[in-house]
Amino acid sequence: MTELSIVIVSFNARSDLQACLASLASHPPAVSHEIVVVDNASTDGSVDAARAAGVRTISSEKNVGFAAANNVGIRATESELILLLNSDTIVPAGAVDALVARLRAVPEAAVAGPRLQDADGVAELSFGRMITPLNEYRQKHRTRAWIDRETAREQVVDWVSGACLLVYRADAQRAGLLDERFFLYTEDVDFCDSIRRLGRKVLFTPVTAVTHLRGRSRATQPGTSRRAYRASQIAFYEKHHPAYVPLLQFYLRIRGEL
Repeated sequence: MTELSIVIVSFNARSDLQACLASLASHPPAVSHEIVVVDNASTDGSVDAARAAGVRTISSEKNVGFAAANNVGIRATESELILLLNSDTIVPAGAVDALVARLRAVPEAAVAGPRLQDADGVAELSFGRMITPLNEYRQKHRTRAWIDRETAREQVVDWVSGACLLVYRADAQRAGLLDERFFLYTEDVDFCDSIRRLGRKVLFTPVTAVTHLRGRSRATQPGTSRRAYRASQIAFYEKHHPAYVPLLQFYLRIRGEL
Protein backbone atom coordinates (compact mmCIF):
# COMPACT_ATOMS: atom_id res chain seq x y z
CA MET A 1 0.00 0.00 0.00
CA THR A 2 1.16 3.53 -0.73
CA GLU A 3 2.39 5.18 2.47
CA LEU A 4 1.48 8.77 1.60
CA SER A 5 -1.15 10.55 -0.47
CA ILE A 6 -0.41 14.17 -1.35
CA VAL A 7 -3.72 15.95 -1.91
CA ILE A 8 -3.57 19.28 -3.73
CA VAL A 9 -6.69 21.39 -4.21
CA SER A 10 -6.57 23.75 -7.17
CA PHE A 11 -8.75 26.65 -8.25
CA ASN A 12 -7.66 28.88 -11.14
CA ALA A 13 -4.00 28.72 -10.13
CA ARG A 14 -2.46 26.98 -13.12
CA SER A 15 1.01 28.55 -12.95
CA ASP A 16 1.31 27.97 -9.20
CA LEU A 17 0.03 24.41 -9.56
CA GLN A 18 2.58 23.69 -12.28
CA ALA A 19 5.39 25.05 -10.08
CA CYS A 20 4.20 23.01 -7.10
CA LEU A 21 4.01 19.79 -9.10
CA ALA A 22 7.39 20.52 -10.70
CA SER A 23 8.98 20.92 -7.25
CA LEU A 24 7.65 17.51 -6.23
CA ALA A 25 8.69 15.90 -9.50
CA SER A 26 12.22 17.31 -9.46
CA HIS A 27 13.01 15.62 -6.15
CA PRO A 28 10.31 13.03 -5.38
CA PRO A 29 9.84 11.99 -1.77
CA ALA A 30 11.52 8.69 -0.91
CA VAL A 31 8.42 7.55 0.96
CA SER A 32 6.07 5.65 -1.35
CA HIS A 33 3.47 8.17 -2.44
CA GLU A 34 0.88 9.32 -4.91
CA ILE A 35 -0.21 12.83 -5.86
CA VAL A 36 -3.88 13.65 -6.34
CA VAL A 37 -5.01 17.02 -7.66
CA VAL A 38 -8.62 17.92 -6.93
CA ASP A 39 -9.66 20.79 -9.18
CA ASN A 40 -12.53 23.04 -8.12
CA ALA A 41 -13.95 23.78 -11.59
CA SER A 42 -11.05 25.95 -12.73
CA THR A 43 -11.39 27.78 -16.03
CA ASP A 44 -7.69 28.49 -16.60
CA GLY A 45 -6.51 25.09 -17.81
CA SER A 46 -5.44 23.82 -14.39
CA VAL A 47 -6.90 20.38 -15.09
CA ASP A 48 -4.95 20.04 -18.33
CA ALA A 49 -1.78 21.16 -16.53
CA ALA A 50 -2.23 18.56 -13.80
CA ARG A 51 -2.88 15.79 -16.31
CA ALA A 52 0.13 16.88 -18.35
CA ALA A 53 2.24 16.51 -15.20
CA GLY A 54 1.16 12.88 -15.03
CA VAL A 55 -0.62 13.04 -11.67
CA ARG A 56 -4.02 11.68 -10.81
CA THR A 57 -6.60 14.39 -11.34
CA ILE A 58 -10.16 14.68 -10.06
CA SER A 59 -12.20 17.44 -11.69
CA SER A 60 -15.22 18.89 -9.92
CA GLU A 61 -18.14 20.29 -11.91
CA LYS A 62 -18.38 23.22 -9.49
CA ASN A 63 -16.31 24.95 -6.85
CA VAL A 64 -17.23 22.96 -3.76
CA GLY A 65 -14.80 24.79 -1.48
CA PHE A 66 -11.43 23.96 0.03
CA ALA A 67 -12.57 21.64 2.81
CA ALA A 68 -14.92 19.61 0.62
CA ALA A 69 -12.34 19.28 -2.16
CA ASN A 70 -9.73 18.02 0.28
CA ASN A 71 -12.24 15.47 1.52
CA VAL A 72 -12.76 14.29 -2.07
CA GLY A 73 -9.03 13.67 -2.33
CA ILE A 74 -8.85 11.94 1.04
CA ARG A 75 -11.75 9.63 0.21
CA ALA A 76 -10.21 8.76 -3.17
CA THR A 77 -7.02 7.45 -1.55
CA GLU A 78 -6.06 4.70 0.90
CA SER A 79 -2.61 5.55 2.24
CA GLU A 80 -1.53 5.55 5.88
CA LEU A 81 -0.63 9.23 5.74
CA ILE A 82 -2.20 12.22 4.00
CA LEU A 83 -0.45 15.46 3.15
CA LEU A 84 -2.78 18.36 2.46
CA LEU A 85 -0.76 20.71 0.29
CA ASN A 86 -1.71 24.06 -1.23
CA SER A 87 -1.19 24.58 -4.93
CA ASP A 88 0.73 27.77 -4.12
CA THR A 89 3.58 25.97 -2.35
CA ILE A 90 7.08 24.99 -3.47
CA VAL A 91 8.41 21.86 -1.77
CA PRO A 92 12.20 21.59 -1.49
CA ALA A 93 14.17 18.37 -1.67
CA GLY A 94 13.75 16.18 1.40
CA ALA A 95 10.97 18.26 2.95
CA VAL A 96 8.20 15.68 2.72
CA ASP A 97 10.40 12.87 4.03
CA ALA A 98 11.63 15.02 6.92
CA LEU A 99 8.07 15.90 7.91
CA VAL A 100 6.94 12.27 7.71
CA ALA A 101 9.90 11.12 9.79
CA ARG A 102 9.25 13.73 12.44
CA LEU A 103 5.55 12.86 12.76
CA ARG A 104 6.37 9.17 13.05
CA ALA A 105 8.92 9.96 15.77
CA VAL A 106 6.28 11.57 18.01
CA PRO A 107 3.73 8.82 18.79
CA GLU A 108 1.25 11.11 20.52
CA ALA A 109 1.02 13.41 17.49
CA ALA A 110 -1.55 12.89 14.73
CA VAL A 111 -0.77 16.05 12.75
CA ALA A 112 2.46 17.83 11.81
CA GLY A 113 3.04 21.09 9.99
CA PRO A 114 6.39 22.51 8.85
CA ARG A 115 7.76 26.02 8.88
CA LEU A 116 6.16 27.98 6.05
CA GLN A 117 8.04 30.87 4.50
CA ASP A 118 7.66 33.27 1.60
CA ALA A 119 9.86 33.39 -1.49
CA ASP A 120 12.40 35.49 0.43
CA GLY A 121 12.63 33.00 3.30
CA VAL A 122 10.59 35.12 5.72
CA ALA A 123 8.64 32.90 8.11
CA GLU A 124 4.85 32.86 8.08
CA LEU A 125 2.91 32.46 11.32
CA SER A 126 1.43 29.12 10.30
CA PHE A 127 0.25 27.83 13.67
CA GLY A 128 -1.45 29.17 16.75
CA ARG A 129 -3.85 28.80 19.60
CA MET A 130 -7.53 27.96 19.18
CA ILE A 131 -9.44 30.83 17.58
CA THR A 132 -11.13 33.18 20.04
CA PRO A 133 -11.58 36.97 19.71
CA LEU A 134 -8.51 37.56 21.88
CA ASN A 135 -6.38 34.96 20.12
CA GLU A 136 -7.38 36.33 16.70
CA TYR A 137 -6.21 39.76 17.82
CA ARG A 138 -2.94 38.36 19.12
CA GLN A 139 -2.36 36.35 15.94
CA LYS A 140 -2.72 39.45 13.78
CA HIS A 141 -0.42 41.60 15.92
CA ARG A 142 2.56 39.34 16.50
CA THR A 143 5.90 41.06 15.96
CA ARG A 144 8.43 39.87 13.40
CA ALA A 145 10.86 39.05 16.21
CA TRP A 146 8.23 36.91 17.95
CA ILE A 147 7.37 35.06 14.73
CA ASP A 148 11.03 34.41 13.93
CA ARG A 149 11.66 33.10 17.43
CA GLU A 150 8.58 30.89 17.66
CA THR A 151 8.91 29.38 14.18
CA ALA A 152 12.46 28.32 15.03
CA ARG A 153 11.39 25.85 17.71
CA GLU A 154 9.30 22.70 17.66
CA GLN A 155 6.17 22.82 19.79
CA VAL A 156 2.78 21.28 20.37
CA VAL A 157 0.14 23.76 19.19
CA ASP A 158 -3.62 23.99 18.76
CA TRP A 159 -3.49 24.13 14.95
CA VAL A 160 -1.16 24.24 11.97
CA SER A 161 -1.87 25.68 8.56
CA GLY A 162 -3.73 23.58 6.01
CA ALA A 163 -1.30 24.88 3.38
CA CYS A 164 0.94 21.96 4.35
CA LEU A 165 -0.61 19.61 6.89
CA LEU A 166 0.42 15.99 7.39
CA VAL A 167 -2.04 13.70 9.17
CA TYR A 168 -2.57 10.02 9.80
CA ARG A 169 -5.57 8.78 7.83
CA ALA A 170 -6.94 6.89 10.82
CA ASP A 171 -7.03 10.08 12.90
CA ALA A 172 -8.49 12.14 10.05
CA GLN A 173 -11.28 9.61 9.66
CA ARG A 174 -11.96 9.44 13.38
CA ALA A 175 -12.23 13.24 13.36
CA GLY A 176 -14.80 13.10 10.56
CA LEU A 177 -12.46 14.67 7.95
CA LEU A 178 -12.70 18.41 7.29
CA ASP A 179 -15.97 20.15 8.14
CA GLU A 180 -17.47 21.16 4.81
CA ARG A 181 -19.45 24.06 6.23
CA PHE A 182 -16.16 25.98 5.94
CA PHE A 183 -15.92 26.89 2.25
CA LEU A 184 -12.60 28.69 2.59
CA TYR A 185 -10.56 29.59 5.70
CA THR A 186 -10.64 28.27 9.31
CA GLU A 187 -11.20 24.68 8.16
CA ASP A 188 -7.66 23.81 9.28
CA VAL A 189 -8.19 25.25 12.76
CA ASP A 190 -11.46 23.35 13.13
CA PHE A 191 -9.92 20.12 11.80
CA CYS A 192 -7.03 20.31 14.25
CA ASP A 193 -9.49 20.97 17.07
CA SER A 194 -11.35 17.78 16.14
CA ILE A 195 -8.04 15.89 16.19
CA ARG A 196 -7.17 17.27 19.62
CA ARG A 197 -10.58 16.29 20.97
CA LEU A 198 -9.57 12.71 20.24
CA GLY A 199 -6.71 13.11 22.69
CA ARG A 200 -4.11 13.44 19.96
CA LYS A 201 -1.47 16.17 19.50
CA VAL A 202 -0.78 18.72 16.77
CA LEU A 203 2.91 19.33 16.13
CA PHE A 204 4.58 22.36 14.58
CA THR A 205 8.13 21.51 13.54
CA PRO A 206 10.83 23.58 11.83
CA VAL A 207 12.62 20.37 10.85
CA THR A 208 11.93 21.50 7.29
CA ALA A 209 10.58 24.57 5.49
CA VAL A 210 8.13 24.85 2.60
CA THR A 211 7.72 27.98 0.50
CA HIS A 212 4.17 29.34 0.56
CA LEU A 213 3.27 31.99 -1.99
CA ARG A 214 0.07 32.75 -0.08
CA GLY A 215 -3.22 32.89 -1.80
CA ARG A 216 -2.46 33.84 -5.37
CA SER A 217 -5.65 32.24 -6.66
CA ARG A 218 -7.61 34.16 -4.02
CA ALA A 219 -5.92 37.40 -5.07
CA THR A 220 -7.64 37.14 -8.46
CA GLN A 221 -11.02 37.42 -6.71
CA PRO A 222 -10.42 39.50 -3.58
CA GLY A 223 -14.07 40.38 -3.01
CA THR A 224 -15.21 36.78 -3.25
CA SER A 225 -12.36 35.64 -1.01
CA ARG A 226 -13.18 38.29 1.59
CA ARG A 227 -16.83 37.22 1.71
CA ALA A 228 -15.79 33.58 1.97
CA TYR A 229 -13.48 34.45 4.86
CA ARG A 230 -16.24 36.23 6.75
CA ALA A 231 -18.73 33.42 6.09
CA SER A 232 -16.28 30.87 7.45
CA GLN A 233 -15.47 33.08 10.42
CA ILE A 234 -19.15 33.31 11.35
CA ALA A 235 -19.60 29.56 10.84
CA PHE A 236 -16.59 28.91 13.06
CA TYR A 237 -17.94 31.05 15.88
CA GLU A 238 -21.40 29.52 15.52
CA LYS A 239 -19.81 26.09 16.01
CA HIS A 240 -17.23 26.87 18.69
CA HIS A 241 -18.20 30.16 20.38
CA PRO A 242 -21.91 30.83 19.75
CA ALA A 243 -22.12 33.47 22.47
CA TYR A 244 -19.82 35.72 20.42
CA VAL A 245 -21.82 35.49 17.18
CA PRO A 246 -24.11 38.50 17.74
CA LEU A 247 -21.10 40.67 18.59
CA LEU A 248 -19.22 39.47 15.51
CA GLN A 249 -22.22 40.10 13.28
CA PHE A 250 -22.65 43.60 14.75
CA TYR A 251 -18.97 44.34 14.07
CA LEU A 252 -19.25 43.14 10.47
CA ARG A 253 -22.39 45.21 9.88
CA ILE A 254 -20.57 48.32 11.05
CA ARG A 255 -17.79 47.54 8.61
CA GLY A 256 -20.27 46.87 5.81
CA GLU A 257 -19.12 43.26 5.49
CA LEU A 258 -22.38 41.50 6.34
